[in-house]
Amino acid sequence: MAPALPRTPVPSRAPSRALALALASVLAVVACGPSSPSDAASPVISAFVAASLRDVMAAAGPAYADATGVRIETSADASTALRVQIEQGAEADVFLSADTLNPDALVAGGLVVGRVVPFAGNELAIVVPKANPGAVRSALDLSRRGLKIVAAGDGVPISGYAETLVHNLAGQTPDPAGFIAAYAANIVSREDNVKAVATKIALGEGDAAIVYATDAVADPSLVVIPIPDGSNVLATYAGVVPTTSRAPSLGRAFLDWLAGAPGQAILARFGFVPVLPGPS
Repeated sequence: MAPALPRTPVPSRAPSRALALALASVLAVVACGPSSPSDAASPVISAFVAASLRDVMAAAGPAYADATGVRIETSADASTALRVQIEQGAEADVFLSADTLNPDALVAGGLVVGRVVPFAGNELAIVVPKANPGAVRSALDLSRRGLKIVAAGDGVPISGYAETLVHNLAGQTPDPAGFIAAYAANIVSREDNVKAVATKIALGEGDAAIVYATDAVADPSLVVIPIPDGSNVLATYAGVVPTTSRAPSLGRAFLDWLAGAPGQAILARFGFVPVLPGPS
């Protein structure tokens, strides 16, 4: 019987499987690569803004995100209502008010990081529905008996500006006190904010109202009644970074951007005018 030939060893398959797994792991790491900044979630800041800035923020928010990568979540309401929310602890990275009184109130309460920044101006407008059911032809018609005037609530910035305008108009009449009293008697409803006032007039639910010039420009269904020279009022809008902010540096950066050239260009598109900066 011929002697058995020696068997040739067969390589084990285990190392091949291990090598394949290792190679797969390496390829997975190479494919994924290190995380890039663009993969991380974009920073988000919370902006509390006056109702009259709603349209501005619809344009400014995306523009700012494109320029900086920081997204803005906007809450719009009457400035006074937003200030009260901040006083009660609501988190906001920036507060844009339709006046300086509400930001100053937060400063007085120790609820502001840094300073108050004026960033825009806005004149007032007397508006009526397109059909003009009250037959309003002049600013002085606001005191005519039976006219239905829609106004904002007490404490809303537009109400203070409107009161100044009414006093200015009254000064052009032989009975200023009578004009002021007659205007007040004509108010049939008070709304939460100026946007609600403008909407009611546009829907024909009132004969006339005093709103911001930017509100009149934004709604083609509103007709503007001229205000006599020297009687109009310039509203100053100002912003602050509240102490309730989780990202005060990001809030300040947006406020500075809005007060700078890029923000001013957007504000101008919506009818706002520049204002002189306040003291540092």
